[in-house]
Amino acid sequence: MKSVTYKKYGSAEVLEISEVEVPAITENQVLVKVQAVSINPADWHFMRGTPYLIRLQSGVLKPKVGKFGLDMAGVVESVGANVSEFKVGDEVYGESAGALSDFAVFGRNSLALKPTNLSYEEAAAVPMAGFTAIQALRDKAGVKAGQRVLIVGASGGVGTFAVQIAKAFGANVTGVCSTGNVEMVKSIGADRVIDYTKEDFFSGVDKYDVIVQTAGNYTLKQLRAALETNGTLVQAGDSSGVKAVFGMGIVFGMLKTLVISKISKQKMPAFLAKRSKADLIALTDLIESGKVRPIIDRRYPMVEVAQAVTYLEAGHAKGKVVINM
Repeated sequence: MKSVTYKKYGSAEVLEISEVEVPAITENQVLVKVQAVSINPADWHFMRGTPYLIRLQSGVLKPKVGKFGLDMAGVVESVGANVSEFKVGDEVYGESAGALSDFAVFGRNSLALKPTNLSYEEAAAVPMAGFTAIQALRDKAGVKAGQRVLIVGASGGVGTFAVQIAKAFGANVTGVCSTGNVEMVKSIGADRVIDYTKEDFFSGVDKYDVIVQTAGNYTLKQLRAALETNGTLVQAGDSSGVKAVFGMGIVFGMLKTLVISKISKQKMPAFLAKRSKADLIALTDLIESGKVRPIIDRRYPMVEVAQAVTYLEAGHAKGKVVINM
């Protein structure tokens, strides 16, 4: 089978399409014939091995595994002896390492049945960005109906989900994006959209109960200026960019927010999204009820994976970038 792999760290040019054996599964795993994959900032961070701190997990000098892709949608090819919730032929979606392959192995708790109203491409766009948005808003910010929520980076992969999920929770949602994305952010339910090229959201005129930053390089001072005295700031998604090579700035930033949270009424919880089957099912419910829909910017064939990653790294994608198998 074909699989996208990389043997060394670097830019998208290190990616190659390799011929590998179809992987075997254990009694608690599922083999999926992949139909579509979406790529995330996490994919290219591991590909580049930056920030360097992630190499403690992925390999210091070179990748330990070198498999590419996490989010996918596909069809169950075979199931392990202990797997009863899926059967051959089921349409599924989920997240697991090495998804950008003809066939990929998933743990039984890394998959859910694909939403019936989504294509494979749309379903592949959901898992990581959806996990990040729902966990940031529900678990860390505790968003309630009637609250004022600001989504910074509202047109990106995580941001488009965050706008819709916050609306589904009953919040009054303001999105921040560039001029070319204003109408799209309005179309997914934002009550107000701020074009950051023309207006500063941190001027102090408006205050928000919750701010979720999914993109951008705004300072903590700027974000706090727009936050209510008892408000919550969650820094989610990826705003570090390619230049965050060592990652110490990210670490110091996290420590700073933890200290401020201790001495201030403003809450700034540490946040790292986690894979969750329960949340995948919760996202399915939101999607099938019509409250959330994935936004896809561009689609690429597998042979153009390097171009797809390069486009995503540039930081201007509207929603998600998808690879068709």
